[in-house]
Amino acid sequence: MAWTAQDWPIGAALIQFPGTTADGASVQDAGPEHWSRIFTEVRNAGFGHVDITDSWLRPGDLDAAGRDELARTITDARLGITAISVVRRSVIDPRVGDDNLAYALRTVEAAAAIGAPVVCLGLHRPLLPKQQAAEWFWTEPGDADPLDDDSAFDLAVERFREVGRAAAANGVDLSLELYEDTFLGTADSSLRLLDSIGLDNVGLNPDVGNIVRLHRPVEPWLEILEKTLPRANYWHVKNYFRAHDPATGAYLSFPAPLELGVVDYRRAIELALAAGFSGPICTEHYGGDGLSVSATNRRYLRDLIATKQEVAR
Repeated sequence: MAWTAQDWPIGAALIQFPGTTADGASVQDAGPEHWSRIFTEVRNAGFGHVDITDSWLRPGDLDAAGRDELARTITDARLGITAISVVRRSVIDPRVGDDNLAYALRTVEAAAAIGAPVVCLGLHRPLLPKQQAAEWFWTEPGDADPLDDDSAFDLAVERFREVGRAAAANGVDLSLELYEDTFLGTADSSLRLLDSIGLDNVGLNPDVGNIVRLHRPVEPWLEILEKTLPRANYWHVKNYFRAHDPATGAYLSFPAPLELGVVDYRRAIELALAAGFSGPICTEHYGGDGLSVSATNRRYLRDLIATKQEVAR
């Protein structure tokens, strides 16, 4: 679909909202009264769409009545849905991969029930204790995929293909999120995985923010986007300040508004439009008032899209 700058679906991530209420209850069980408060905040920040981030609420673990209540609450808040983003539920996790596969399949069903066009999955795993204790979790190493193990790669292909087929049967797209030290950790590995899956409704989420924040040498963001945007069907956008001290070898990064960080989103949007990208977008930001920064990022994106569409005519 050919979106204009003003109607392009740009949703707010819910990563800044906790999965428990102020009195310690699970958001999962809190029901529409609590959900509507969060959706009202999203709407009042100027968003017309929301990404149902499952660190806040897991649609795949709601029963049919709960899914109906969620869909109704989103509609009542005058919001659309960009996607359900599944966080740290790798389908090849050696401990709980089978459970995560079942959960991914339930999430596809939930997406169809609540009107989410995309389910976003990745291969990143739960944060380790040192990551949880760090001010910024990406400054500590996490679990990694066995990148030289062909059987693990083949398992990822098999399981993503199973979820992708279920998604297609439900009229839903599947998007695979780039993340370090996984089979989705580089542009080439992500494309190899996507080609091996071989389904038209399975694409990439080229979240280069996950890569540029690492405190080590990384693949250049421009090269990643040039390779992956032609295969993208969803896009988490965020940015980081990044610095390197050659004298000590130290790297430093921390979150930045979209227009100020190391990734040039003016160039990125130009590449996306030239590649024919037409998927929903989700704005993310860690730290501080993440929702307000995301709202600023949304306005910046709309201005960029409008300009790039105008000069392309």
